[in-house]
Amino acid sequence: MGKEKLHINIVVIGHVDSGKSTTTGHLIYKCGGIDKRTIEKFEKEAAEMGKGSFKYAWVLDKLKAERERGITIDISLWKFETSKYYFAELKEKIDRRSGKKLEDNPKALKSGDAAIVDMVPGKPMCVESFSEYPPLGRFAVRDMRQTVAVGVIKGVEKKVSTTGKVTKSAQKAQRNK
Repeated sequence: MGKEKLHINIVVIGHVDSGKSTTTGHLIYKCGGIDKRTIEKFEKEAAEMGKGSFKYAWVLDKLKAERERGITIDISLWKFETSKYYFAELKEKIDRRSGKKLEDNPKALKSGDAAIVDMVPGKPMCVESFSEYPPLGRFAVRDMRQTVAVGVIKGVEKKVSTTGKVTKSAQKAQRNK
């Protein structure tokens, strides 16, 4: 058995025309998530449309309108691996209405799909599972003042904090227990 890979979630945000799709597409290509032949195909198609610099953006931009207008309309989720890391673990795709499992470990999700996803926050968060405490069991993901995903938390894997600053009020509350 080899070493276990480090899981990384990447969210790319930025202003309009700041190169989010191009940068992300280039990263996917450099990490081996898409082959050179596909990039060459995108480069040829982009050159024919007079948009030669869009070859990497088209890794994520699949809609015809996105390619013609040069802007990303739909959100994209991409899973790929390198020799050391893996990205974006999708557990299962589910039916929006019934909650029944449709697919195990889907490769990608489209706008409007529902899924069970392992989320690893970048910073410590105060959350609970929805069944334990509903006010702390919901989440929303926002980008550029628009909500791009909402959901409920099914389970929480809690980690004991070993470092960090403890406030005086927290110390006092601990003593009063």
